[in-house]
Amino acid sequence: MLKHVLVPLVVAVLLVLTSLPLLAQENRPEGCTTITVGKSASADGSVITSHTLDDHRSWTNIDIQPARMHAAGATVPLFKVGNDDTGAMPAYANIPLGEIPQVQRTHGYINTSLPCMNDRQLAIGESTFGGRESLVSDVGQIDLWRLVKILIERCATAREAIRTAGELTARYGWRDAGECLTIADTKEVWHFEIVGPGAGCVGSIWAAQRVPDGHVAVNANASRIRQIDLKNRDFFMASENCMIVARDSGWWNPADGPFEFCYAYDPEGRQSFASRRREWRVLDLLAPSLHLHPNSENYPFSVKPDTLVTVEKLVTIFQDYYEGTDFNPVKNITWVNPQGKPEISPLACPFMPYDMLQLFKVNGGWGWRGERTIARWFTVYATITQSRGSLPDPIGGVVWLAWDNAATALYTPVYCGVTDLPKSFKIDGRVTGYNRDCAWWAFNHLSTLASQRWGDMRRDVEAVWKPLQKELFQSQAGTEKQALELFKQSPAESQAFLTRYSMLWGERAVQEAWKLGDRLWTKYDEKF
Repeated sequence: MLKHVLVPLVVAVLLVLTSLPLLAQENRPEGCTTITVGKSASADGSVITSHTLDDHRSWTNIDIQPARMHAAGATVPLFKVGNDDTGAMPAYANIPLGEIPQVQRTHGYINTSLPCMNDRQLAIGESTFGGRESLVSDVGQIDLWRLVKILIERCATAREAIRTAGELTARYGWRDAGECLTIADTKEVWHFEIVGPGAGCVGSIWAAQRVPDGHVAVNANASRIRQIDLKNRDFFMASENCMIVARDSGWWNPADGPFEFCYAYDPEGRQSFASRRREWRVLDLLAPSLHLHPNSENYPFSVKPDTLVTVEKLVTIFQDYYEGTDFNPVKNITWVNPQGKPEISPLACPFMPYDMLQLFKVNGGWGWRGERTIARWFTVYATITQSRGSLPDPIGGVVWLAWDNAATALYTPVYCGVTDLPKSFKIDGRVTGYNRDCAWWAFNHLSTLASQRWGDMRRDVEAVWKPLQKELFQSQAGTEKQALELFKQSPAESQAFLTRYSMLWGERAVQEAWKLGDRLWTKYDEKF
């Protein structure tokens, strides 16, 4: 019976392998998912944002940038991003564009590829939606990478960040595609969506909507903001030209009904199952009582979850690939087990279940606008952030960080007050190539190996990570209580304690990932 399974599998693998180069050139399926949680919707009063950096080229090193004072006349360099294929792996190159004035003081921050949290607990997630190609400016100076870094360095609240983003891009110009930034502070979380002003133009067009305190929301590579009520300043903000450009361009006729940002500036986003399916899945997992339809064109901007949301719940969502639904990519690949019952073959998916879509023509296929799942094999890292006003900033702000594919990773804490990170975190694996000293390679190695026999290896991965993840979440309250007691006596001692704690768990996760990968090689050596 095994031979009958292996023969079609070999053919399937060859088909996938021969199609991958063409797909990589024509339709590189990159994108990111971000989930937001208001403070009354979270189990502990946290305001939460999150991010999966699903990208083949982004930097894989992370460090801590301290707060700095800058001399009068200091400037911030601006760059545009280009592709760099001259190194060990595909990467990005920063091409100088110009500079803008620096502020006197900048905040310290956790310097992920897109900086994720600063020392005031301001946190940012991101998801590209693209929008109309005609709106991309070739003369603007600020792109996604520069904007996020500037906001994290300069701002303390979500509203301040939105105003700063609007002012800077109006003056210096937004040069990137449509982006959604999910911006959280200790009180609230907003979705900020921005597009360019068009070729030859300097400026930006943007809108922002606040997630109600008792709600959750999601962005999955499509604009989600619809009607905007600018009289309700507690929940909406927008650029002055937001409706004017849409009307003058013929993308909105006031006689036809209210202005809707997503239909004016990202009409293809509402047609994309790559986005809509993830929107449905996230909201359905958090609020199943709503019985949202998986094929709907629109879902509510935000919903009230059925139960208060924990970080642990969000971890499971970011590891999701539609298992148990009609949209599981390997749902039709079965064999008859030794007990005579049909089941999904443990050998059925050589490249993880969420990468069989193009081969089996499941749910729309491969590509930017084709079907995809939440978990993805080419994630560089994933973050889930907690911002909590009930605690001092160095303790209240924490980033739960997972390297590479969230489905095969452990989320470990990095508190926003830490002063250092493990040495392995600071090595850019794209520059070095495969490197046993690099944290990202530990998890990329594990994920790549597990993908070769996911039906079996996923159980081995879960057996190691689930107990450790549970231990981390259970120890969080006690750790923070100890840190708070130290903070009352000496903030520096408290920061040193959390630095040691974050580094200990970060190093342990990397060591366990290497050991687990080696264990899988040994266990399955004769079974490939």
